[in-house]
Amino acid sequence: MPILGDFSEIERILDEVSVPRFVKVRQLFHAPKIERVDAAVFEELNKEKIKKLLRPGMRVAVAVGSRGIANIAQITKTTLEFLTTRGVEPFIIPAMGSHGGATAEGQKEVLETLGITEESMGVPILSSMEVEQVGEANGLPVFVDKHVLAADGVIIINRIKPHTAFRGVIESGIVKMSVIGLGKQKGAESCHQLGMNHFDQKLIPASKITFEKANLLFGIAILENAYDQTSEIHAVPVDEILAVEPQLLKKAKELMPKILFNPLDILVVDEIGKDISGDGMDPNVTGRFSTTFAKGELVTERIVVLGLSERTEGNGNGVAPADITTMRLYDSFNMAKTYINALTAAFPPTVRIPMVMRSDDYAIRCAIKTSYCLQPEKLRIVRIKNSLHLEEIYISEGLLPEAMANSQIEILGELESFHYDESGNLITRL
Repeated sequence: MPILGDFSEIERILDEVSVPRFVKVRQLFHAPKIERVDAAVFEELNKEKIKKLLRPGMRVAVAVGSRGIANIAQITKTTLEFLTTRGVEPFIIPAMGSHGGATAEGQKEVLETLGITEESMGVPILSSMEVEQVGEANGLPVFVDKHVLAADGVIIINRIKPHTAFRGVIESGIVKMSVIGLGKQKGAESCHQLGMNHFDQKLIPASKITFEKANLLFGIAILENAYDQTSEIHAVPVDEILAVEPQLLKKAKELMPKILFNPLDILVVDEIGKDISGDGMDPNVTGRFSTTFAKGELVTERIVVLGLSERTEGNGNGVAPADITTMRLYDSFNMAKTYINALTAAFPPTVRIPMVMRSDDYAIRCAIKTSYCLQPEKLRIVRIKNSLHLEEIYISEGLLPEAMANSQIEILGELESFHYDESGNLITRL
């Protein structure tokens, strides 16, 4: 354990910091939403170009990842029910690279946190980290889960969205999941060791091998709106994926939520986690990337991360872009679960520990003290629950005039000071 030392002088200095008042506001985004998700899934799967890919008696793997995708359990369940009506024998495989501690049981537990169990889905979940190499793409070994290779085909369910570490014609979606998700820890490790530069051009040739060797039938591509709601669902036959996914990515970028105040002196993030973003907090939202191969719009001087989400189970991957964090996050930081991601991604910078303060109160005061704004009443501070939920946020009083002039901002209350418990941690909730 590190030597913490005597923080009394540090906290004496921070006690003198003036903290502004805050007001809760609602950000308003254009957000098309599917009302009947089950009906939308059925409609897509019932198209002739999809039905003709399914033959009675086929044994088909349905690949599901680890992300906190809205309605993922319902989408998966409806897919399984449709397959059964076509005489297909489906089963589920976790397709999530090294997540879940890179263990078969850990990945099955990740699915359970998403509401996907053998009992709820009515089909077996075959979780294994065993893979076979099925080819090589420009020197990149391509691996596929052994259960997928033993099946008659595979269907991939995933959300299409901007990636957190690279830019390209494809980013997060069906193509990436076919190589890294189906490839498990070895597949993820193999890809990431080549670095993030032109990563899409490494994934695409590898995906063509996976599509063939794993007999990918089709992908179910999901788009979400700015409120973490299902916006669109598309069943895409394998021979259309490489053409369709780039178009869906463009739509996904248009639907992304964002913080409507820019620049900021301080961004306070209540929680990060692998269930929220692959990088703990999505840099497409925070503007703070761990690589040089992607960039965002938001400019922030200081980022404070207060804690880890419950579902991340101690995985603190992505805390490094923050400048300041808390002792409660540090105490819940599971190095084994966190470091396996850094090893697999060949990228240690995402798991560095920022400056640690004893409580939420001192972490926020520390950010104010180290900001370059000398007038507390003019500080530009935003507090969010996490990078996935940006509808309701807190803004400091210095941002209130700007908020009142913005038609996309609705003021929800009065200016007030944050309230803390006896340990100095926030009880003013988002």
